[in-house]
Amino acid sequence: MLTLKVITENTDEVIRRLAKKHFDAKELIAKIIEADKKRRATQLSLDNSLAELNTISKSIGMLMKEGKKEEAEAARSKTAQIKETNKTLEAALKDVEAEIQNMLVLIPNLPNDIVPEGTGAEDNVTVKSGGEVPELGADALPHWELAKRYDLIDFELGVKITGAGFPVYKGKGARLQRALISFFLDSAREAGYLEIQPPYVVNAASGYGTGQLPDKEGQMYHCTEDDLYLIPTAEVPVTNIYRDVILNEADLPIMNTAYSACFRREAGSYGKDVRGLNRLHQFDKVEIVRIDTPEHSYESLQEMVDYVQSLVEKLELPWRILRLCGGDMSFTSALTYDFEVFSAAQQRWLEVSSVSNFESYQANRLKCRYKSGDKKAQLCHTLNGSALALPRIVAALLENNQTPKGIRIPKALVPYTGFEYID
Repeated sequence: MLTLKVITENTDEVIRRLAKKHFDAKELIAKIIEADKKRRATQLSLDNSLAELNTISKSIGMLMKEGKKEEAEAARSKTAQIKETNKTLEAALKDVEAEIQNMLVLIPNLPNDIVPEGTGAEDNVTVKSGGEVPELGADALPHWELAKRYDLIDFELGVKITGAGFPVYKGKGARLQRALISFFLDSAREAGYLEIQPPYVVNAASGYGTGQLPDKEGQMYHCTEDDLYLIPTAEVPVTNIYRDVILNEADLPIMNTAYSACFRREAGSYGKDVRGLNRLHQFDKVEIVRIDTPEHSYESLQEMVDYVQSLVEKLELPWRILRLCGGDMSFTSALTYDFEVFSAAQQRWLEVSSVSNFESYQANRLKCRYKSGDKKAQLCHTLNGSALALPRIVAALLENNQTPKGIRIPKALVPYTGFEYID
C-alpha cells in the first residue's frame, strides 16, 4: 500500500507512474486528497478541543481552592460539553481514516522506472537467456502422455478424489517431486536462506498484509466457517512473520526459504495451454523471501535473480529471463522478472518463477519496519521469488529428457532421486 505522504506530496508522479500499469488514478487520488484535508481539519479541531479540555480541567482545582465554587461548577459543566464534542470528533476522525484506508488499498504499487511499457505478455522484454533446446524426434511426447506411459502422475485419479487440477503423483513421479523439493531447499540453505516450515492456511490479516486481499480473494480458497484462506504461495505466511515487527538494521537482509503446497482457484483457466501440469489448483513450490533496506533492496533482487538462474542451469533446462511490462505486472510489485523454461515437446515457453521487489508496498501494510540506533523506524523493502515452482519444471524435465532408454534425470538431481533414468 502506498503511503498517504507519497500520494499527497508526489501526486503527479504517482499518477504518471501508475499509468504504466494502465491504472487511471486521477479520480481516486483526488478523493483521497479531499478526504485527507477533512482528516487534517478534524484532527486539528480535536487537538484544539482536547487542549481546551485540559486547560479547563486544570482550572477547576484552582477555582475550588480559591472558594469559587460557582465558577468551578460552570467549568465542570463546560468540560462535560467538551467531552461530548470530543466523542463526536473522534468518531468522525475514525470514519474518515477508515474511508482513506479503504481507498488506499485500491491503488497498485508504483512500477519502477525501468519497467517497460506494454499491455500484456507479448510486451515483456527478454533480458537474458541460456541453455540448449534439445532436438526431439517426431515421436516425442508431451509430459501428460509420458506421465501415463511411465505411471508417474494420475490426473484422472486426482479428478476422482478431488477434481480437475489436483493430480496424484506415483512411484518415481512422487520421488521426483520429493527430490526437487529437497534439492531446492538444500540449495537455498547453502545460499544463506533460513528454512521455514509455515502453516498452509492464513487469516485475513495475513492475506491483507502481503496484498492478496482484497485484490485476489477470488483466486484463494476460503474456509468460510473459520475465515481462513489456503495459501497461494509460502510468501504469504513467511512474509507475515514480520508483520508489526521492528527489525534491527544490522540483521538485514532477512533471508528465508520455505516449501509449501500452494492452492489457487485459477478461475476461468481452460484450453490446451493448461493441460497436464501446465496449470493446477494445487502444486508444490519452494519460495525465497527477503527483507532489506530501501538502499540495498535492488541488490537483493539481482542476487535472487542470479540464484534462480543457477537453479535452472543445474537442471540443464533452456531458460530465459523476462522483465515484465507494466500491463503484465502484479498489483503489488514494483519490478518483476519472470523465468521461463522451454518445453521441447510442447514447443512453448513455460513460466516457472517470478522474482519481485515490492519496495515498501507490502511493508506499509505489514507495518514491517527497521531502525538503527536512535534513528526513527523506517519501512523495510520486501522481495520474494519462486525457487522454484515444480509443475512446469517437471513438465520440461520429462519432455526435454525423453530418450529411447527412458527419461534421463539431470546430474544434480540424481543424488536426490536415487536413479538416473525413469524407465
